[in-house]
Amino acid sequence: MKLKKLLLLIITASMVLVLGACGGSEAGGNGDEEIVLKFGHVLAPDHPYNLAAEKFKEILEENAPQPVKVEIFHSSQLGSERDLTEGLQLGTVDIAIAPGTISTFEPKMGVLDLPYIFRDKEHAYKVLDGEIGQELAKDLPSIDLRLLSYWENGFRHVTNSSKPIVTPEDLKGVKIRVPENSIYVDSFKTWGANVTTMAFGELFTALQQKTVDAQENPLALIATNKFYEAQEYLSLTGHFYGPAHVIISEHTWKKLSPEMQEAVQKAADEARDYERQLLADKDAEYLETLEAEGMKVNEVDLEAFQKASEPVWEMYRDEYGDLIDQIQNVK
Repeated sequence: MKLKKLLLLIITASMVLVLGACGGSEAGGNGDEEIVLKFGHVLAPDHPYNLAAEKFKEILEENAPQPVKVEIFHSSQLGSERDLTEGLQLGTVDIAIAPGTISTFEPKMGVLDLPYIFRDKEHAYKVLDGEIGQELAKDLPSIDLRLLSYWENGFRHVTNSSKPIVTPEDLKGVKIRVPENSIYVDSFKTWGANVTTMAFGELFTALQQKTVDAQENPLALIATNKFYEAQEYLSLTGHFYGPAHVIISEHTWKKLSPEMQEAVQKAADEARDYERQLLADKDAEYLETLEAEGMKVNEVDLEAFQKASEPVWEMYRDEYGDLIDQIQNVK
């Protein structure tokens, strides 16, 4: 009998230990437990991405229903955009801004990358913040990703080290780096460029060493990464509009209580509005900085670029169906 009682006590104690270990260990499981969220992106600490990530941190930490700490990792500290996205899927990264590779993981997102698909920023906002933007993101949880909101990277422009780009013909033979994005690659190949892809973190060195002649990015990124030190010409092509997809790991999302989910979503949306306005306010400032640093800035023949982009749209029309027309029809 004594042996049976001893065994019963051991079993009971073991069950208490197991249940204690399982309970309250996940984020959201205990209202007093601090949640730590790793937030990564690839850009510089003074880029609007990072400033808006700081705003997200401030809003969430002040208003969350339980203690939360947002740790921000800028400048590719957690790896490239592909690394970040794969980290989200594994749950080793909680939140990331990774627009350059998202269409690799969710192909229909690529419709937003088509050249000259948006007339202006207001058109882009109506599409992204409306039904089309939500429709494009609805299947992401099935691959362990979840869209929080569309921030902004801005319209992209070409810089190079040898000549002004005025028409697509000026790109013929120019060795240009683009992100790992099939539409970006196909667009520049259609315009006659010699295209190469590489991680953003490798780009500045590649420009300095003349491994590539040119690159394309928004003004904010060109200025904050000091590409003027390696590039002489800035051509205002505005060829792609770059939404910045702010994505949370589905693993992380499921660990959060409904109240925490609501707080995270609200912080992401408020930071989105802050970041878009910040970019709008700073674009003229970035342009002045680039000119002051010696870059030669030129306008381009937009009509020629738009005409030269039609084959790219046709190349992807079977893949995206009426999505192209739906976007174009948003007033």
